[in-house]
Amino acid sequence: MRKFILPVYVITLRDLKKFFRQKSRLIGMIARPLTWLFLIGTGLNQVIKGGLGVSYIQFILPGILGMTILFSAMFSSISIVWDREFGFMKEILVTPVSRFSVAFGKIVSGTLVSTIQGVIIMAAAPFIGIRFTVFEALLLVVFVMIVSMCISAIGVFIASMIKSFESFNIIMNFIVMPMFFLSGAMYPINVLPAFMRYLMYLNPLSYGIDSFKHVMFVEFAHFHSDFSLFSDILLMVVFTLVSSILAAFAFNRQQKE
Repeated sequence: MRKFILPVYVITLRDLKKFFRQKSRLIGMIARPLTWLFLIGTGLNQVIKGGLGVSYIQFILPGILGMTILFSAMFSSISIVWDREFGFMKEILVTPVSRFSVAFGKIVSGTLVSTIQGVIIMAAAPFIGIRFTVFEALLLVVFVMIVSMCISAIGVFIASMIKSFESFNIIMNFIVMPMFFLSGAMYPINVLPAFMRYLMYLNPLSYGIDSFKHVMFVEFAHFHSDFSLFSDILLMVVFTLVSSILAAFAFNRQQKE
């Protein structure tokens, strides 16, 4: 057990220290969602009025929170490729350390980093008229952690499949951005054509963002989320478990080749 836990602890601690030392990374990760929220959200708020139960800038806050988690978790996980070629990961992989513990270490560190950034974005809620109780805030943090772990696991799985850092642009254009726009972050799922809705049902981020809406918009009786909260929780847990297992096995197999 110690041989499994120790590498997880070392990798997590290293990534957290690295995150807090890279002030530019933290600022950039926070500036992007806030730009979307206050610039794009405010602009479209004047165009899109009614039909949502809340103002448009309030409606997209759960989506912006999901975007923060998505980008942060993916970036943290994809860094495996760089570290595997030139950095710390290259040194770890020549030691007799379980590849499963390395994969889970990256998942845990990605989860914590993404959760920290998600909590910071949550602080923007009162400035746009969304308020929740302490219990609701804690519940939202739990959902943020679950979504962060799920996306981090997916990121580690993707990182195990690519061999060069040049593939990063492909990941951004064909995985990250479609996951964001097909998650109900910018518009309700039920107003979209059937083929797009089916794609959203396969997107784990859709259920994460929907769970955020249940917590943030609980006071609006006339607002309806796309799924039930029970479905959101169940499917997020399933996605998290499946993604974590696949990531661990894929990472282990990739290192044996």
